[in-house]
Amino acid sequence: MARPPWQCPRAWAPLLLLLLAGPAACAASPADDGAGPGGRGPRGRARGDAGADEAVPRHDSSYGTFAGEFYDLRYLSDDGYAFPTAPPVDPFAKIKVEDCGKTKGCFRYGKPGCNAETCDYFLSYRMIGADVEFELSADTDGWVAVGFSSDKKMGGDDVMACVHDDNGRVRIQHFYNVGQWAKEIQRNPARDEEGVFENNRVTCRFKRPVNVPRDETIVDLHLSWYYLFAWGPAIQGSITRHDIDSPPASERVVSIYKYEDIFMPSAAYQTFSSPFCLLLIVALTFYLLMGTP
Repeated sequence: MARPPWQCPRAWAPLLLLLLAGPAACAASPADDGAGPGGRGPRGRARGDAGADEAVPRHDSSYGTFAGEFYDLRYLSDDGYAFPTAPPVDPFAKIKVEDCGKTKGCFRYGKPGCNAETCDYFLSYRMIGADVEFELSADTDGWVAVGFSSDKKMGGDDVMACVHDDNGRVRIQHFYNVGQWAKEIQRNPARDEEGVFENNRVTCRFKRPVNVPRDETIVDLHLSWYYLFAWGPAIQGSITRHDIDSPPASERVVSIYKYEDIFMPSAAYQTFSSPFCLLLIVALTFYLLMGTP
């Protein structure tokens, strides 16, 4: 007579072995021992391939290793450099001379028909809310400036200058003219500053409040002033004497509320515009037309 299975020791033996080996069998995985379906590794490589085994690093189960591998995958480029990188700096916006006399006032000094990139000196101004935006450009590798004066002479003037330093930067600085000497003032009303040195030109843009607290070294721009125009070389980021002995100035006081496009010929183009030269040209023309008696 056959005995029931639970009374047969041999029937229990395989089950007991399976239960005892269960935890170890569950702990092992194909990725750990290189065994996969069909006797192949985790990526389909045959077991016993030493090169394949060495090429696939074993993964640590620690959180630190997992986080490091995740960072490598998500935040490192193929060359191993971290990204994203810092955003690019916006380039200096080109000065729009076509707006001169319309939406901003302009002064040009140099060759007739010159613009902000070809004039010896260029300045523009316009109102933006409670500020005045200035744009300056000059044919120099040092500095370009505008002074606000109660007369047309240097001395006792509020000056804003854009200075090209040895590091290639263009900084906006505040000065006060003491006679023929410019003293830097730490109180700088400039804001939203930007500047560039390109093609041997210093060009800058900045804003300055229309109304400021009363101070000897800074003026209220809602009042009208003569504008003094100057530019020259710099030594180690410090301004030196301007390029020409008598820098140009506005013929009359300037109001920031009135936009004009004013051209002033440089010395090289003033020869035939002086009254004496014009009179001489007229006399010579008359002489040639009438002939000698």
